[in-house]
Amino acid sequence: MTLAPAFEASVLPLAGAPEAVSRSSAGADDPTGNDWLLDDPAEWPAFSREASAARFAGQDCWESDVAVSGMRCAACALAIEDALKAVPGVLDAHVQGAAGRAQVIWSARVVKPSQWIEAVRRAGYAALPAGDAGARVQRRQAQRMALWRWLVAGFCMMQVMMYATPAYLAAPGDITPDMLALLRWASWVLTLPVVLFSCAPFFANALRDLRQRRISMDLPVALGMAITFAVSSAGTFDPDGPFGQEVYFDSLTMFVFFLLTGRWLEGRLRDRTAGALEALLHRMPDSVERLARPGHFERVAVRRLVVGDIVRVLPGERFPADGRVLEGHTLADEALLTGESRPLPRGPGERVLAGSHNLSAAVQVEVEQIGPTTRFSQIVALMDNAALHKPAIAQLADRIAGPFLLAILLVAGIAGWLWWSVDPARALMVSVAVLVVTCPCALSLATPAAMLASAGALARQGVLVRRLPSLEALAAVDTVVFDKTGTLTQDGMTVTSVHVRENASRAAVLAEAAALASHSLHPVSRALVAAGEAQAPATEAPVFASVLELPGRGLSGVPTLRGDVNAPRTLRLGSARHCGLDLADTPQQQAHLVDDEGWLATFELSERVRPDASAAIGALTNAGLKVLLLSGDRGAAAVRVGRQLGIEEAWGDCTPEDKLARLLALQGQGHRVAMVGDGLNDTPVLAGAHVSFAFGQAVPLAQNRADLVVLGDRLALVPMTLRQARRTLRVVRQNLGWALAYNVVCVPLAVAGWLPAWLAGLGMAASSVLVVLNAARLARTARPDAMAEPA
Repeated sequence: MTLAPAFEASVLPLAGAPEAVSRSSAGADDPTGNDWLLDDPAEWPAFSREASAARFAGQDCWESDVAVSGMRCAACALAIEDALKAVPGVLDAHVQGAAGRAQVIWSARVVKPSQWIEAVRRAGYAALPAGDAGARVQRRQAQRMALWRWLVAGFCMMQVMMYATPAYLAAPGDITPDMLALLRWASWVLTLPVVLFSCAPFFANALRDLRQRRISMDLPVALGMAITFAVSSAGTFDPDGPFGQEVYFDSLTMFVFFLLTGRWLEGRLRDRTAGALEALLHRMPDSVERLARPGHFERVAVRRLVVGDIVRVLPGERFPADGRVLEGHTLADEALLTGESRPLPRGPGERVLAGSHNLSAAVQVEVEQIGPTTRFSQIVALMDNAALHKPAIAQLADRIAGPFLLAILLVAGIAGWLWWSVDPARALMVSVAVLVVTCPCALSLATPAAMLASAGALARQGVLVRRLPSLEALAAVDTVVFDKTGTLTQDGMTVTSVHVRENASRAAVLAEAAALASHSLHPVSRALVAAGEAQAPATEAPVFASVLELPGRGLSGVPTLRGDVNAPRTLRLGSARHCGLDLADTPQQQAHLVDDEGWLATFELSERVRPDASAAIGALTNAGLKVLLLSGDRGAAAVRVGRQLGIEEAWGDCTPEDKLARLLALQGQGHRVAMVGDGLNDTPVLAGAHVSFAFGQAVPLAQNRADLVVLGDRLALVPMTLRQARRTLRVVRQNLGWALAYNVVCVPLAVAGWLPAWLAGLGMAASSVLVVLNAARLARTARPDAMAEPA
């Protein structure tokens, strides 16, 4: 398969873009296809972004996400990586076979996209920009063709089995030589479509491998098919020759049918698991209605939008950019982007996010952020990057894939040589059985299928896995360290109790304090305002004509009731020092109110702990983990929050360097540590932990150093992710154990001649399907409210 037909069948890089159609047509006569269209820097943001790694800074480097087709195993992925890295100007490349994706980091000063795409084609594979309409069309076409090949193999297999049945059931002499020859010739004719059509991809891939002087799993399979057909054809053409005793057309057609069945099911399952992540993320609309002149909208490609455009988004459509609603009221589904599972009301002046779903009514939106600057694009970049990081177990499978395939060929050759002196025809079929049964499909799929299924399930709950190896690391942690502010606690404070002067009205005092505090943006002031608004005041709130604020101390002002300017008095609100109170040791979580007569009230405040924080900490503790708290806030505040949540060890007054030092000390004691922070001042400790969570919507996603990003405000997602990681590692070990056990049992049977080729094909297909089915269990979305059980 080459890239040119795929480009001719699609509109690059976005369906529905008029200029894309014209460019595609313009390039139709180009003998190399339309790859050159991607060399236009204006096209790069559609499938690339500027490289974020520090080592590429200032070099005009780009990271491109590419969909690659034609890969069957880890050896294919390694071959593509080698081909890409051999291109001058390509600085790095990562290929994930199970996801069918590649990430290429390249220097725009040295190389153009068409050059490294051509390198992928020369290696025998096809590449398209990730998320491109052509990639989806190409995938659907490949699925339809696979179905046709399977149907042809199934129909011919049934007919060949019908012709082979008399030879199995008849007694010696019941079938004349002429009738036996007729049945063989009929079987040969019916096997031709299977070999020429259904087996075509296997032979094409094998020839590609031979030309490239490498080996992949399709080579031994194609070799087995060719040997079986050649031996059976020789027996048909020359019944009296050395191979005329028996033909194996029935075994060949059954083998091909079972193999194609397994691969078709495997592909469907991978679309539901590994492919689910892509479907979840790449869901931007192709076009949108843009205001052309007052009262008139025209439909244009999303890629043509610029900041300041006004668009109309209809019910059922997705918002094409980050923006602000100008007209209309609707409900928006922002589950993937913010972690909020409920539809959110959006009206004039409120912000909407690209990729979120407009549920109920048409709205007009002013575009504020487009392309890679939107929150949606940052999330997609994180997840695309995650799919290309290989866990250590997967890297081990990649390393042994090539030597394992060479060992298969060697074992098959030795088995054939040992059997040749007994029966040349059977010797060849024993070699075929060995070639087929040991094909390492299941081994290659064992880890990536499980990891990608889990990443998709977690993304649906609002946890973005930036690096797949982090799931492997998370499953092994025994200690979880939390930051306090912004992680365990929410922004702002809350009033917990009010103490007032004897004979003073609590409601009136709180109303006065709230009115004075409304002139400040300090967190304590906002908490008092919220407390005042939450009650129905017994007296009318006063008005302050002028207010003086002393930063770090408090407020002072003269209140008056509306319409009443008599009996003025001065109120002061703030710290004990500001209020003239001799309370030097008073905690900072108190605010005081005094008037001309002296002390009037004291308000006790506390940080607002997240509603599910206690349950999340309890779930982690029940799972056998040690939970610690490190905070930059005062030690007393850290200890108080820790005690409130059931965290026994809490430290305050920690600088980022202090946090990192304590983390390294824990690691030095042999602990595997996960860090949960808000990502704002925790960069050193997030980077130093074995695995790290960035928590909260305020995290700048594109610059975050964490392994996992938790959207929304649900702390329950942390223990849920831990449990999912442990489930994932168990499934990976089950898959690897099955793949290895299958080969240990079946290889001796094949060498001994007890395993026919058709049964070897059935076993290989069933092994791959079983591995993917087992991984598919991880795609079921976990419930954050079911985390109390041990992980």
